[in-house]
Amino acid sequence: MKIRSVQTSSAWVEIKEDPDATTPDPGASDARRVLASAVRSQHLAILAGLGTSLCVSKDSKRLAPTMPDLLKKAKERFTEIDKSTDKPEGHHWADFEKLANLPSDSEDLEYIMSRATVAAGFLAEGEAKRIETYLTEAEGVIRKAVDFMSDDVELTVHESFLRRVARRSARRSRTKLFTTNYDLCFEMAARRSGFVVIDGFAFGNDARFDSAQFSYDVVRRSVSEERSDYIENLFHLHKLHGSVDWERLEGNSFIAKRPGTLKPLLIYPRSDKYELAFSQPYIEMMGVFQSFIRVPSTTLLVIGFGFNDKHIAEPILAAIRGNLGLDIMVISPDLEAASAHGGNKYLGELLQLADGGDGRIALIAAKFEEIVKFIPDVVSETELERHNQRLRNLGKTNV
Repeated sequence: MKIRSVQTSSAWVEIKEDPDATTPDPGASDARRVLASAVRSQHLAILAGLGTSLCVSKDSKRLAPTMPDLLKKAKERFTEIDKSTDKPEGHHWADFEKLANLPSDSEDLEYIMSRATVAAGFLAEGEAKRIETYLTEAEGVIRKAVDFMSDDVELTVHESFLRRVARRSARRSRTKLFTTNYDLCFEMAARRSGFVVIDGFAFGNDARFDSAQFSYDVVRRSVSEERSDYIENLFHLHKLHGSVDWERLEGNSFIAKRPGTLKPLLIYPRSDKYELAFSQPYIEMMGVFQSFIRVPSTTLLVIGFGFNDKHIAEPILAAIRGNLGLDIMVISPDLEAASAHGGNKYLGELLQLADGGDGRIALIAAKFEEIVKFIPDVVSETELERHNQRLRNLGKTNV
């Protein structure tokens, strides 16, 4: 783990010590300083990318797929189709590549899906139907791969993270968590930790999306007293690219929560995701994101997001330029290389600003599970959380 900020004099400083050490080194001290500033800010926005899901595993096997994983699974699916139709191995994938006019060594799934989508609009009717069938198969592979959550999957890192960033004083605004992930890691972690999630869907069985839900809050009312208190454990969740449990209802424009749906509402990895991001319901999420990071006294904590989505990266850089009251901390394991000369241009700009003396910016090269323990727990554990933990421990055998 390394950190780079104004305090490190334009150099990557290693974070060596455990955050609980009595005399931490400069790197650990700086990491704790910027993260403490983030959770204590008046307005806190979190942008979580794929990196926050890569720590989730079961039986020592990582569950969240990367882009190369998805490409491999897609090719395996096409091989299964070959075998089921008595075609030579590789026939359907080779046909897919030919129709999309792809080089045979293409390894970028988003590029492959984008080329195929464009080709479908120009090919003759028969060929267009074939490539659309291939795209449908590839999307099916993606849907299945990202829907990996189950009750027996541990989410201790996510639960710890929520306890540290989502419990806030009533004098500060609610934490707004934006994510490009399709999976249900944060929702499941919230449920297990006793957090209430405002995600744009009304409470109840027939939950339909209504952006007005984001303006609501939850209070605790006492029978013996007339005053009301805001509950401690609540945050707003905005899923910028959709979710595995969203479904557009046939015959109308309503979007409902349907756990286990075979037709989830997702923005798939291809070039038209920029256009889709500005259709319902995504435009509601993007609108909140863009306006919130323009608010003074706001901190944006970016974790596990590679700044490869232009429709998200551009608003962040624009807000950095125009909102002097915006602080930003970027956390990603490959940040040092990605922000170097010739790497990601958005991260390069942030690095250049930080090295030029912009104290609002800090870059931390670390994994999600590594950095969580450095985030201070500024609000003491509530009795409800302790009660939920006791209930979860029922039936467990002490070793």
